[in-house]
Amino acid sequence: EVQLQAFGGGLVQAGGSLRLSCAASGFIFDDYAIGWFRQAPGKEREGVACISLSDSSPWLRDSVKGRFTISSDNAKDTVYLQMNSLKPEDTAVYYCAATLTPRTCGDYYGMDYWGKGTQVTVSS
Repeated sequence: EVQLQAFGGGLVQAGGSLRLSCAASGFIFDDYAIGWFRQAPGKEREGVACISLSDSSPWLRDSVKGRFTISSDNAKDTVYLQMNSLKPEDTAVYYCAATLTPRTCGDYYGMDYWGKGTQVTVSS
């Protein structure tokens, strides 16, 4: 059974940092790309960052470039999202998801498996 577990969310002041973790199980980790998505109240879910686990190539959406970093530890089947210089507009529920097709990573409809979300709240 494929499982993705996201954790590490919390409440932080603007300018602060959080590191989210996505622990995967039930599939061959290196075959996939893992993406982080977020959904704020009343807004659509959007892709934030992706990493191809075969070659570690990353993708970040423009609004988080320079602040967020995505990385993976293939030995632990875990992907991390380091979030620095957090802003109130980063407040959302963050989800991790997996796809066998790296080129579709970051596209909501391109993901094959989803984990439950973790809440990130940034206070001003």
